[in-house]
Formats: sequence, C-alpha cells, structure tokens
Amino acid sequence: MLPSSVLRACWATLAVVLLSGSVARAQRARPPRPRAAVAAPVITTAETVPAADQWLQPGDRLQVRLTGTPGLQGSFLKGQPLTELLPAQAQGRRGVYQGTYVVQPGDTLHNRRLAFQLLTPDSLVATAFSKNTVRFLSPNVPQLAVTRGELAYLNYGLGEDRLGGAKLGYLDSAVVLHLTGRVGNQYRVQLAAAHTAWAPQEVVRLLPPGGFVPTSLTGSWSVQGDSLYDYVRVPLTQRLPYRSQLHLHPTRLVVDIFGATSNTNWITQREGLRELGDVSYEQIEPDVFRLVLPLRHRQSWGYHIGYRGNTLEIRVKRPPRTLRLQGLTVAVDAGHGGTNVGATGASGAREKDLTLAIAQRLRRELEQAGARVVMTRETDATVDNGERVLLLRRRNPDLLVSIHVNSAASPAARGTSTYYRYAAFRPLSVALYEQMRGTGLAGFGNVGSFNFALNGPTEYPNALVETAFISNPEEEHRLTEPAFQQRMAEAMRRGLERFLKNTKARGPRGWLLGRAATQ
Repeated sequence: MLPSSVLRACWATLAVVLLSGSVARAQRARPPRPRAAVAAPVITTAETVPAADQWLQPGDRLQVRLTGTPGLQGSFLKGQPLTELLPAQAQGRRGVYQGTYVVQPGDTLHNRRLAFQLLTPDSLVATAFSKNTVRFLSPNVPQLAVTRGELAYLNYGLGEDRLGGAKLGYLDSAVVLHLTGRVGNQYRVQLAAAHTAWAPQEVVRLLPPGGFVPTSLTGSWSVQGDSLYDYVRVPLTQRLPYRSQLHLHPTRLVVDIFGATSNTNWITQREGLRELGDVSYEQIEPDVFRLVLPLRHRQSWGYHIGYRGNTLEIRVKRPPRTLRLQGLTVAVDAGHGGTNVGATGASGAREKDLTLAIAQRLRRELEQAGARVVMTRETDATVDNGERVLLLRRRNPDLLVSIHVNSAASPAARGTSTYYRYAAFRPLSVALYEQMRGTGLAGFGNVGSFNFALNGPTEYPNALVETAFISNPEEEHRLTEPAFQQRMAEAMRRGLERFLKNTKARGPRGWLLGRAATQ
C-alpha cells in the first residue's frame, strides 16, 4: 500500500489533467468569429502615357498609369510591376500607380490594348484594358513610308500650339522615310543615326513590309544657271529627306541630305551662274551629306528644293534686276476670310473685314508704284492657308506681306508688330515694323522664328504684319477708320521701299542702277 501522501499527490495531478481537458473542450466548442468582408479592388482608369496609340522600338520606354484602390499590388503587360505613388507625388491623391517598361529586342505586340491588374492580399483581382493600342516594332522588318501631297513637312517634336508643331521644314512628295515610332497621329522618322523628326499621319503613306532603310551614295554633281535661276543638282539612288538653313555673315545656303554618303569625286560648275559662289560639300556624319552654297549677294531672295526623278534639285533665286517696286511682283495676303472670321473686337469689328480693307488699299499703293500684285483673296472668301501657300508657289512673287490684326485677353495690350521665320528675311520685317511705328502706333515688337504657314515658304522674302490690337478699344476704333487704314497701307508700301533701298549696293551701282549689294 502507498503512503497517504503519495495518494493525495496522484489524485491532485489527475484532477488538473481532467480540468485542463474540460477547458480545452470548452474552447474548441466556442463558435468562430465572423471574418470582415474584403472589398473587391477597383480600377478607375488605365492608360498609356501619353494617352495615344503608340509604336515603340527596342530601347523605347513604354510608360503607363493606373488609378484605383490604394494599397494593392499593380501590374501591366503580363506581370510588369506598377509602383503606387506617394500622395505628394500625385497631387495629394492615393491609389495612383505608374510603371515603365523598356522594350527589348524580340518583344512582340501588334496594335493591342494593354491589360492592367490590381491584386489584393486575398488574391482578389481587378482587370482593365487601356483605351489605346501599342505596337512593338522589329528592327528586322523596317516600317517605311513615303511623303504625299505638295505640302508634306516634318516637325521637330510632338509639341503643339495654335500654330501647330515646330516645323523642321517642307519635303517634296515621294520622299522615302524610315518610321521608328508613333504617338497618336504623328510618326517618328529616323532621318539618320543621330537625327529624328516627326511626320503627321496625313502627309505620309505607309509602305508594305520588306523594304530597306533608305540610303544612297551621292554621284558627282553639277551647278549651273539659266535665264532665271541658279541650280544645284545632286544625283541619288532614291528620294531621301533633307533639311535646309539660310545662314548669315556671310550669306549661304546649307542643305543636309539624310541617309546620304559621299561618292562625289567632282562638282561641275557650268556657265550662267549669277548667285551661287564656290559651292562645296562636307560629310558631317557617316549618314549626313552637307552641301554648302555661298550666295554672292548679301540679301537672299529665296530658294526652292525638290526632286526631279531621284536627283535633288536646289533652285536659287537671284535678286531682281532693279531694286524698285516698279516691275516687282508683290504678294499681299489678307488674313482670314469667309468662315474664318479671325478676332472680333468689343464693338463687333471683325479681323477678316479689316485685313481685306487694308490689303486692298495696299494693293492700290503698290500698283500706283508700278508693282504687279498677287492677292491671296480679293473677297470675303474662305481660303485655307495651304491653298494660299500653293497659290504663291505657282505665282512666284518677289516679296510677300501678310496682313492681320492682333488680339489679347487683356484690353490693355496695344501696339503694332511684325513677324518673320527665317533670319535671312528679318530685314523685310524690320523695315515694315519701323514704318508702321511711324503711324503713331506703339511698338509691340519684331518677332522671329514665327511658325505661321505664310512665313514657312523659303521661295521669297516674307513677313507678317499684326497691324494693331482689335482687343484694345482705342486701337479697334482706329482700325475701322478708312483714313487710318490708308495710313497703314502707305506705311507698308514705304516699308517695302525701305527694304529694297537697304539691299542695294553702295555708290552709283546701287542708287543709279538699282543693283543688289554683294557680300
């Protein structure tokens, strides 16, 4: 028999075990607490940045943005991560996610919308698709296009304002372009290894796959003149894109041909040259061929670039025989017209009516001085700016003045101003500006690099005159006065005369014979 003390200890241990089991059973029998319901994730917006259809090539960045439920895990393009921005990065908002993917060689995507996902910790998923499509281009299958129409052009970039994108220059039709990207209605053009531009969708036609990236060797080229112009002709194997610039001090025309490499072993200079000096070329980059064309006269009178077959032809205009209005052809452009009313003043005066009235008075002034006048419109007609440019290209004036009235949000803005695009044509705008100031109008400035359609042509010196502010009540009243319209027309005629006088040579050759000043 066990001692009584040992028996008491065993009974105590047994009681503890039995009590613990009862408590455990009681705890297991207690019903579980209900879990809180998890809200399904929501995607509010999912888009590419910029929000437009895009073509991308290897090395380009695909950028995206998503807004939705904050604090979750976001992804796009089959698992590429999205990062949720801090509110300070997203204008105080939560739930803004962004991501970037660098396109890799071999990636394929054919004009598809992108899939986006938001994932909760409990594996609930929200899926959305971008409105716009994305295409990954393969360098092994170049996408080519050709320019179309008479006014094809290239832009420097994607920026736009009321005047459109900043233009690199016009191109002839059927020029072959290598497209390496797209954003919306703009195609990225690979002009050369280190040069790109952008072409609006409406000025190009896509070619089927299978073509080669446009390149050419240059042949030996020639320079010659006829009774009207000096010419430079450079033979190529296909129509390549180009860019031109007029430089000053000394005056010279520089033309870059993209995709061209020199195989020029001589330059033949034939008889008849009157404007071009000692022409030369440089291979400034392995795929950029530069022509340097010195001009003999200080003032450039314009030039035109285009193709004859696959030969690039540069036609350089000479100064008029005599630098007087008599015998010159002057184009006068009355801005706006028809359905394009332009600006309207507080009293109801309309820009299209004022510009036509002033232009008709300027026409009479010029004709009385012996000039031939080309009007871009003579009535209250709707004439697109492109139509005006083509009309002037056909009529080939010696000079152009485009007439407008200015407007601003503040009625305090006042004064006259003139505008030019190319530095070589600045003297014309300055002469007009000085004479317009003589009417008693305040000066608002002489503005360069102006990206207006009528300032774009290189074929003739041109300038735009913003006569006065129709948004200023005092100047609006003056603009409607026939006597003041006449004063402005006379001032513009004097401005043209001053420009011609300033371009003359010094001494008897200038004032007696009216000949242009040389370099």
